[in-house]
Amino acid sequence: MLRRLLLWDIDGTLVRAGPLAAEVFDRAVGDVVGEPPPGRVRMSGKTDPLIVGEQLRLLGVEPEPGTVEAVLDRLVARLAEVSDLLAGQGSVCPGVSEVLSELAADPGVASGVLTGNLRPNAEVKLAAFGLDGLVDVGIGAFGSDDIDRNALVPIARRRATERLGSAVAPADTWVIGDTPRDLDCARAGGVRCLLVATGTYPVDELGALGADAVLPDLGDTREVLGILVGATRTALR
Repeated sequence: MLRRLLLWDIDGTLVRAGPLAAEVFDRAVGDVVGEPPPGRVRMSGKTDPLIVGEQLRLLGVEPEPGTVEAVLDRLVARLAEVSDLLAGQGSVCPGVSEVLSELAADPGVASGVLTGNLRPNAEVKLAAFGLDGLVDVGIGAFGSDDIDRNALVPIARRRATERLGSAVAPADTWVIGDTPRDLDCARAGGVRCLLVATGTYPVDELGALGADAVLPDLGDTREVLGILVGATRTALR
């Protein structure tokens, strides 16, 4: 019987993709409009379409749907071109491989994805860091599903039900991320949230947000499993 549905953010939570993750955005924008943006927007917690729109505005270009789609297509192509370099410039976050391996061995737990990445890019990143066999990308939601991250939890839960043939209650569903936006989307979807300070936000800042749990990282496997799998089913905050 399925007891838990875990929806993992990727960048800053499972992996740090290194400078290439940001550089491919610049290159993709340059491919379409002729020049890269003059600066970097803060990407943490945002969907890829939202990031592209903000980058286009930095150039004074209106983010019309056709232009955004063209940049997103180039983004997918650009990341695929450098996929073999990702692991060399980035890293898996502390404890991730151990936690995911333990969860993968539990038939009562399903680990999926909830990320601002486009689905092809999510697949590239997970494969580059050897995590693709531990997280089911068929369960989850992506930046390619909606520009608004707060719309993604219902999409992910519906896909999980369709794929697994079993619905998991909101109280038994967790979003695991590293930014305030991860908490926002969890609350919008009526599910729980674990925040980890392995991205750009320090643990004290995340701790003040009121998430169900906050950790500096996923390094303590027993503690993480206790939160995500051992937590009793109680009313959400």
